[in-house]
Amino acid sequence: MDRRLTPYSGRVAHVSLSGVVNAPLTEGLQAQVIVPVANLRASPGGARDRQLLLGEAVTVIDRDKGHAFLMAAKDGYCGWMAESDLGQGPAPTHWVAVPGTHLYSEPQVQAPEKAALSLGSRLAMVGSWGAWANTPHGYVPIRHLRPLGEWADDPATVAESLLGTPYLWGGNSRMGLDCSGLVQLAMQACGKACPGDSDMQMAFGRNLPANEAMRRGDLIFWKGHVALVVDKDRLIHANGHTMSVAYEGIRDSVARISAGGGGLVLARQRM
Repeated sequence: MDRRLTPYSGRVAHVSLSGVVNAPLTEGLQAQVIVPVANLRASPGGARDRQLLLGEAVTVIDRDKGHAFLMAAKDGYCGWMAESDLGQGPAPTHWVAVPGTHLYSEPQVQAPEKAALSLGSRLAMVGSWGAWANTPHGYVPIRHLRPLGEWADDPATVAESLLGTPYLWGGNSRMGLDCSGLVQLAMQACGKACPGDSDMQMAFGRNLPANEAMRRGDLIFWKGHVALVVDKDRLIHANGHTMSVAYEGIRDSVARISAGGGGLVLARQRM
C-alpha cells in the first residue's frame, strides 16, 4: 500500500481499511486547516510531503504529541500535521481566485494585514462591508474571491498567473510550488480532480497516442517531474533549474532534462 494514500497511522486506521489492516478503526473527526499554509509530513515533525491551504477539509485519524495524522479531503493524501494548524469553523463558501491576497484586520486598504493567502485558499464569507468580504479570519477584497463551484476554465492560464513563484519541494501555494503542486493547484482551480504527486498524476490522466498533437493544458511527464503545455513550442513548470515557475521551450526542456540525467519523457497526457 502507498503510505501517501493509506489512512493508517501505524496505530489507528480509517474504517475504509476494515479487513485490510489489523488495527483499531475509526471514522475520524472532521476538521479544517486554520492557518494560511500547513505542512503535511511523512512523520510527526518529519519531512514535508505536501501542503494544505486555509479552509481545506481533512479527516483526523490519530494524534501523537501535538501532531495529527489525517487524510486530506481533496485528494486522499495522508500524513502528519501540527495539531495547532487544525480547527473547526463554518464550511467554506468561497475560494481565493487570484494568485495571492491578504487577510485584513478591518475593511479598508490602510488596515494592518493579518496574513497572506494563496490561490486556492477557502473561506466562509459570513457577510460583506462594501467591497470587502467578512470572514471568520478577517476581511478580504471581494473581487479576489469566487463562490465554490465557480471555477476557472483553463489550467494553463492559472499556471501562468503563478509565473515567478519560487520553487519549494512539496509546495502547494503562491509562497512556493513544486512541479506537481503547480499542476494540482491549476487543475483544482478549474474544478478538476487531481492527485498530489507527479507519479500519481501520471497514473491519473489519459495517455495521448503518439500521433496525437498536444494542446494547451496537456501534461508532459518525466521520472519525478511534470509540466503543463502552453502552446506547440512552450511549457510551464515549477522547476529546480530556475528555482521558480517558468516558461521553457519544450524541445529545450526535453534536451536539458535528458542531458542532466533526468531521462526521457515517460508520458504525454490529457487530464
